Amino acid sequence: MGGTRNRRIVVIGGGVAGLTAAIQLLEQDCDVVLLEKEELLGFHASGRSAALFSETYGNEIVRALSRGSRVDLQAGGFLSFTRGAVHVGFAGEEDRSAVDDLFKRLRVLEPDIIRLSADELTDIVPAIAPEHSCGGVFEPGAMDVDTDKILQTVAARLRKGGGTIVLGAEVLQIESIGAEMRVHTPRSVYRCDAVINASGAWADEIARRAGLSGLGLQPKRRTAFMFDAPGFETRNWPLVVDIGEQFYFKPDAGRLIGSLADATDTVPCDAYPDDIDIATAVYRIEEATRLRVSRPQTPWAGLRTFATDGSPVIGPDPRMPGFFWLAGQGGYGFQVSLIAARIAASMIARASADDLLDPLGVDHAAIAPDRFIQSAVASPENQPAFSQDNVHLLHNRGIAP
Repeated sequence: MGGTRNRRIVVIGGGVAGLTAAIQLLEQDCDVVLLEKEELLGFHASGRSAALFSETYGNEIVRALSRGSRVDLQAGGFLSFTRGAVHVGFAGEEDRSAVDDLFKRLRVLEPDIIRLSADELTDIVPAIAPEHSCGGVFEPGAMDVDTDKILQTVAARLRKGGGTIVLGAEVLQIESIGAEMRVHTPRSVYRCDAVINASGAWADEIARRAGLSGLGLQPKRRTAFMFDAPGFETRNWPLVVDIGEQFYFKPDAGRLIGSLADATDTVPCDAYPDDIDIATAVYRIEEATRLRVSRPQTPWAGLRTFATDGSPVIGPDPRMPGFFWLAGQGGYGFQVSLIAARIAASMIARASADDLLDPLGVDHAAIAPDRFIQSAVASPENQPAFSQDNVHLLHNRGIAP
C-alpha cells in the first residue's frame, strides 16, 4: 500500500464482520479505525461459532454469498478439514418423508448431495443404530472453518497495514455534521467520512445512538457444550443434525460439541448457557443415538442476529449519509464474511459493488437496508440526547459532547 489515504472510516464491531470489512477498506487506501467495546476481539458471536462451512446453509442470498466467499476462504487457508454434514431421520414415516424432501431440495443446490440408507449412515456415524434410523441426507463438501485463524490473521494484517484497533471503546453517540461523521466514545471523539455498523447483536442499538430507528434485527441465543464419546472414534464424523433440527453434534478437538440447535429470541447481551437447553439437548442426543452424555462440560452460549427475511444487511442508510450497515449475518458470519466485506468496501470506496454482486446473481436491493426503512430522511431532532451518565463520563474524560 502507499500514497495518501483518501477516506477516513470508523468500523464499529470487532467480530469477523468488522475485522474483514476493515482490512478490505485498508487495502482500498482508506484510513481505518476499528472500535470494539469489549477488551477482546471476537468476544461475542465470532468467538462462539460452531465453525462449519456449508453451501446449502441459509436462504438463497446466504447460499450465493457463501459460494462467493468460498474461494477467499480456501485461498486464505481458513477451511481446515472436509468434515461433511448429515441431516438424520429417525424411525417413522414422517421423518422418512422429511429426509426424502430435503434430499430433493438440496440436490438441486448441490449435485454431490447423497441420500444415505440407514446402514450407510451407521457406517459413517456408528453411534446411530440402523434400526433407529431411516438414513439421512449427506453433504460431503461441508468443511470446518478455522475461525480463530481468520480473526487473528485479519487483525494482524490490519495492524501491520496501518489500521487502528481500539478496544474498550463503547460507542455512545454518532453525529452527522455536514459531510463529517463524529463517533463519541468514553475516551475520544473520532471524526470520519463514514461509519460502518458491524456490531452484530448491537447493530440496531448503534443505529439508535445515531438517531436512527433500528431495522428489526433479532439476536437469537444458542447454547452448546462439550462432551466425550467413550467407545467411539469421532474425529472423522460429520456434523450430525436431526432432520427436525432438534439437536446437533459435531467433532471438535477429540470431543463432541452438542447443542439443542435452539434459536431463542433475546436482547443484545453477553449470552450465558441455559441449563434447561443443555439438559434437553442431552436427552434428545441420548434418545436418538448410542451416545451417553454423562457429564456435559464447558457450556457456552452465543448470539446469532437475523434480519426478518434471513438475509444480511449491507449498504448505506438513506436516512443518514455516511452511516453504513454490515449486519444481520445470522449464523452464517464466517462463511459469508469475506465476500460481504468486499461488497461493503466496494460500496464505500467505489460507490458500487455490481462487479461482485452480479456474478453471484444477487440484487443489491435484496441486501440493502432500504428494504426495512419506512422514512427516507433523518432530521436533526432525531439525534439522541446523551444520557446523564454519559454526559458525566465524557466531561470526566475532558470530552465535550
